[in-house]
Amino acid sequence: MTPDPLFDFTGKVALVTGGSRGLGYRMVKAFAERGADVIVASRKLDNCETIAEECRALGRKALAHSAHCGRWDEIDGLIAASYAAFGRVDILVNNAGMSPSCASHEIPEKLFDSVMNLNFKGPFRLASQIAHRMSEGDGGCIINVSSTGALMALPKVVPYGAAKAALNAMTVSLSREYGPKVRVNTISPGPFLTDIADAWEPWKREVQPVALGRPGRPEEIVTAALMLASPSSSYTTGALVRVDGGQR
Repeated sequence: MTPDPLFDFTGKVALVTGGSRGLGYRMVKAFAERGADVIVASRKLDNCETIAEECRALGRKALAHSAHCGRWDEIDGLIAASYAAFGRVDILVNNAGMSPSCASHEIPEKLFDSVMNLNFKGPFRLASQIAHRMSEGDGGCIINVSSTGALMALPKVVPYGAAKAALNAMTVSLSREYGPKVRVNTISPGPFLTDIADAWEPWKREVQPVALGRPGRPEEIVTAALMLASPSSSYTTGALVRVDGGQR
């Protein structure tokens, strides 16, 4: 496709964690379709390679990399591989996450730590290290994918909501620490029909208590990511963009 001048990422390199499925996959393809070379990261290398091959079919360079994005050593390996392959990262999307449901008084320490690691500790490491590199180079853009769980009461996923709230605070702080060359923003998605919706009760896949009355379709995340990553959004940083259908 021919990119719109406002959303032309030709020559840019985009790294997306959790990029082999769901919202991450849609963002990977959106950047690749508009000219960016891409790095697809998740735990399952085969899945990453499948998406990378789709991007190569568009004429882009693509790196598939397996990494647990809650572990700093694997994050550091992802960073090293990305810079070895492309020499830079222009756009980082911190998308990997999980939200297992469990009564708060029953959550084991191991599960608590896993949720915090994947949703905050790992994204902090990746964003801070790449922001530092960006600030010493030509700059760049970081997008942290949060959740409405950070903005409203969601029982039985308290550690998840807390981790995403920390992610929101991290966005604002990093935007000040690494600005003006690095922009850092947050997308806050609501209920989306990704693979996690397979576990929902059937009616929830049709109706949601939001202003638009329904869950989001995965492709509806794309415009928010493109807007925040676009050089034309050069005066937008430290912002939180809600893509939640009008969640109360």
